[in-house]
Amino acid sequence: MKFDGKIAVVTGASRGIGRAIAIELAKGGAQVVVNYHTNDEAADEVVQTINASGGQAVAFQADVGEFDQAEKLIKFAIQQFDDLHILVNNAGITRDGLIMTMREQDWDHVIQTNLKSAFNCSKIAVRHMMRHRYGRIINITSVSGQMGNAGQTNYSASKAGQIGFTKALAREVARRNITVNAIAAGFIETDIWASVPDAIQEHLDTMQELIPLNRVGQPEDIAKAVAFLASDDAAYITGHVLTVDGGLGMY
Repeated sequence: MKFDGKIAVVTGASRGIGRAIAIELAKGGAQVVVNYHTNDEAADEVVQTINASGGQAVAFQADVGEFDQAEKLIKFAIQQFDDLHILVNNAGITRDGLIMTMREQDWDHVIQTNLKSAFNCSKIAVRHMMRHRYGRIINITSVSGQMGNAGQTNYSASKAGQIGFTKALAREVARRNITVNAIAAGFIETDIWASVPDAIQEHLDTMQELIPLNRVGQPEDIAKAVAFLASDDAAYITGHVLTVDGGLGMY
């Protein structure tokens, strides 16, 4: 995919899927703002990797679950590069547990980080994209939002919410040449899945056995799908949820 002259913001881009997305977009020629919350060393590594390969990237710290910080991120990108074409709402966390023992703050934190952040960043980005009559917004959701996962009522709710948000926003902005799509990621080898509690990991291990392609995904599998939806080749696709899960969702 070619992104020469395009400006992209990727939230939660210091590691895992976000890191792979930032690198993939930069590989196509996009100038990338690498957003991170706490891990400045990891974010700097992503920036250095992109710049060393001939791309252009800068890091920006912001907790995008907070509206004022998300606003600063988007405004920074526009001021830094004089435009904004691509927004990837990737920031996400898990706080897994059965609902009987889940703390209220674990519910709230997941909803705020995973779902409200997409609202926060999109609200600001859309103002600019509407004026310029161009934009690509891609929300990274999950098969958990389509199928549900035991021990992840908060995470599954946040990801299902992203799907509804994607479809509604796509209808609002389509006439201004802005597309809004989502990618429902399957089991991807990242820190999130490595950190789930043992009891829930047993359930996930069982589900992984149902993947027709017989492997968990890699962050690059998601990144390449994002690059397609962000490209002009996908200009007639909006309000769509692209499932990248090795076939797991067929069940």
